[in-house]
Amino acid sequence: MAEGAVALLLMVKVGPLREAAMRGVEQAKTGKGPATVKTIACTLSVIFMSSVASILKIQNRGLKLGTVSPMDQVLWRTHLLEASLIGFALFLAFVIDRLHHYNRKLITLRKAANTSREEVEKLQMENRSFREKEEKSSSEIKKLQQEIAKLNESMKKLKSESEDNEKKALEAEAHVNALQKQSEELLLEYDRLLEDNQILQSQLHYKG
Repeated sequence: MAEGAVALLLMVKVGPLREAAMRGVEQAKTGKGPATVKTIACTLSVIFMSSVASILKIQNRGLKLGTVSPMDQVLWRTHLLEASLIGFALFLAFVIDRLHHYNRKLITLRKAANTSREEVEKLQMENRSFREKEEKSSSEIKKLQQEIAKLNESMKKLKSESEDNEKKALEAEAHVNALQKQSEELLLEYDRLLEDNQILQSQLHYKG
């Protein structure tokens, strides 16, 4: 009955009773518990085999004699009850061991699932922050591209203005060169006129 209750608690979760059953089985599997459990299991197995052998012996005796005495019937029923109880106890012990093993595996898998879920949530948060940063950087890149386009337009305007100023400067330089040439010609003409004036004055002076 105790083994059946433990197996039932391991199969069905009834409040904190499953944890208590798990702790009890774990304590039975730690320290000197495994040696004690193995010893009890071996003893029960020997008794079980002895009961089965006794049952077979009584049945063979009955087949040989053709009838079974009342004493053999009582012994046969006693050994059958013992074998049934011991077999059932060994079977429940095996079931408890397997249930404990699979429950531990289930607990570790749930812990791993929880940790993986937390890691997935962290990755999702990082992905969201990365997307937000990417959106911010893309908006900043668009702003920079707009500023670059404005600077390019202003540079084109400045370049055209500088080209116009260069043309005006070249035209002014050509005009200045032309004026210099005209001034040089005028100076030469002035010098020639001065020389003619002096010649005329000298001629008038000799005639007088």
